[in-house]
Amino acid sequence: MISSMTGYGSASRQVSLGGGVVADLQVECRAVNSRFLDLGFRLPDECRGAEPALRELATQNLSRGKVEFRAAWRVNAGAAANSKSNPHVLGALSKDRLDALYTLQEKAQAAFPKAAELSISDVLRWPGVVSEPRGEEEGWIAATVEAGRAALTALMDSRHAEGKALAGVLSTITGKMREIVAVIEPKVPLYVTQYQEKLTERLAEALAAQEQSKGGPELMERIRQEVVLYAVRIDVAEEFARLKTHLQAVDTALVGKGPIGKRLDFLMQELNREANTLSSKSVSEECTQAALELKLLIEQMREQVQNLE
Repeated sequence: MISSMTGYGSASRQVSLGGGVVADLQVECRAVNSRFLDLGFRLPDECRGAEPALRELATQNLSRGKVEFRAAWRVNAGAAANSKSNPHVLGALSKDRLDALYTLQEKAQAAFPKAAELSISDVLRWPGVVSEPRGEEEGWIAATVEAGRAALTALMDSRHAEGKALAGVLSTITGKMREIVAVIEPKVPLYVTQYQEKLTERLAEALAAQEQSKGGPELMERIRQEVVLYAVRIDVAEEFARLKTHLQAVDTALVGKGPIGKRLDFLMQELNREANTLSSKSVSEECTQAALELKLLIEQMREQVQNLE
């Protein structure tokens, strides 16, 4: 399926912390555009062990995009409500840490008599004073991998949905380009003939003063030959043929499978090259306007292609 490179997915799992305490773990997976697959992880210490498994999951399912996994957890709200009857939720105070902190405070106040004493909140926030239940490492890794897999699946679903919408937009644009080609292409031979006649008349008028010379007829024949050669150089039949071929290649890619972003990006370059050639060879205002419209539509497609995997 065609996929966009942008998307979002999230999933949650629960982790037992011991003593009947449960943590709610939330894993998010975000993706934005990138030329290659760029993975990032913002995981708490408890979930770090799951990073290799998450990296493998991402590389197996994604080929492009800047993808970031984020995880966060908190004690289950129901367990927090029962904290008075369940001491594991609040955690345990470390007597050694408290004694050490008290000693440090006395020494600090001896050196700085005007220093304020530590508040209860200061004491509780001091590293190591409160030992909270953390659970087993295996439980954290398993829950993180499961939630990460579910979040990645949700991300891929959102990328597929957006990719399908982008494919529809691109198909609409190629349809408009075909309409322009269908209108202009049959008129090109007439434009070339008209331009050839005008050029012949102008050259003949410019050289009218030389008609009295003996080489007059031969000179006019040479003029006609040069005009014919110039008409061949400004013929855009090949450009139209290549343009239609590239448009068909775009449509074929849009109904195919797998990553197509880089292929479509290349086709946009080829389409733009043909449109530029049409513009440079144009011999009529209508043809010039058509080439400009084609270039505008190609640019619109190019912007959308940048979002495809």
